[in-house]
This record gives sequence, C-alpha cells and structure tokens, in this order.
Amino acid sequence: MTPILHIGNKRLSTWSLRPWLALKKANIAFQENIIPLDQEDTRDTLLALSPAATVPVLETAGRNIWDSLAICEWAAEQVPSLWPEDPALRATARSITASMHSGFSALRNELGMDLKREKAAKDMSVACWRDIETIQALWAHVKTGEGDFLFGDWSIADAFFTPVATRFDTYQVPLSTDAAAYVETLLSDPVYKDWHTAALEETWDAPFH
Repeated sequence: MTPILHIGNKRLSTWSLRPWLALKKANIAFQENIIPLDQEDTRDTLLALSPAATVPVLETAGRNIWDSLAICEWAAEQVPSLWPEDPALRATARSITASMHSGFSALRNELGMDLKREKAAKDMSVACWRDIETIQALWAHVKTGEGDFLFGDWSIADAFFTPVATRFDTYQVPLSTDAAAYVETLLSDPVYKDWHTAALEETWDAPFH
C-alpha cells in the first residue's frame, strides 16, 4: 500500500511538518490526510490510529508509526541520504535532532508555531531566551561550512529546525547573522513553501492551540 501520513493542521502542527518534509525530500510516495485539531472527534480519530492519540502517524502496510522522529527514521531506512553519509557527521546530526526533539520546552510553550499569525515581537521569559541562545549555539557548533544547510545537503536535522525557523520569523526574534541566514534558507526552501502556502488556505479553528 502507499503509506498514508496523518497530520494535524498545517498552520499549527510542528510535529507534522517535520516528517512531511522528510518524506517529500526523499521522494517517497505517500498520501496525506489532515486530521483537524481540537475538534469533538479528533481524539477518537487519533486513537484509532495509535495509542498515543497524537499526530503525526504514518500508516504503512506493516504497522502504524507514530512520533515524528520515528517516522523520519523509517524514511531514512528507505532513503539513507536523509542523514549525512559520513558516520561522524551522521552521529552529530542525530544528536542535534534529538536535542530538538526532546528539549526547548520554554520556546515551544511561549512561541507556538502559527503560520497565519501577524509577525510581531512579544515578551519572552529568561528561559525562552536561553533556549534561543542555545539553539543558535548548536547551529554554529555543527554547521559544516559546506552548503546552506547544517550538514551541507538537506537532512532530517534541517526538518527538525524548520518549525523553529517559522517561530523566529513570526515573533521577529533577533538572531546572529549566521542564524538569520540559516532561517532564511529553511523558509525559502521550495518544499517548505508548499506547506506554508497550504497552511494559509486552511480555515479550521483550533481553540486549544
């Protein structure tokens, strides 16, 4: 069967964006199914797909896969070039991706992704600023200097930081010159721009997001 990627609202769902980018970049054929968030039947619909009752979920012939990183790893098994070829760089790429996957709660809580939100700065906590500084430091630490992405060619690591780039843009976060250039690279990517265009056309209301 052709895999089905069940995702949340493109306007809001950071976790859905990441594997969607990976599958598109890998040229893996899949069907897309949007499950609107915060509707009366949202939880029941998600529970029918996975016990986690979250998006995204990749429905395959073998078994459903939930969690964005797990889906990206599945994609990398089909198309290994989603990670850097060099073993050392690949380990570093996995490290920075895992850091994003599990951390930066202040940033997540205070600067939610909303692709239809008017761009404007907002007050942030010290913890949020610390997250922003740490992310910039991570980018500077791993950047290979080859190409515009973190590890030269586009990788899963770039997928995981694309939603961060949208947040920095929406909330007009002041960044270093190099970090600002990387944000521009991510947001100018044609595959991401397809997602962004579709997000602007959505009409669902998600009151809890």
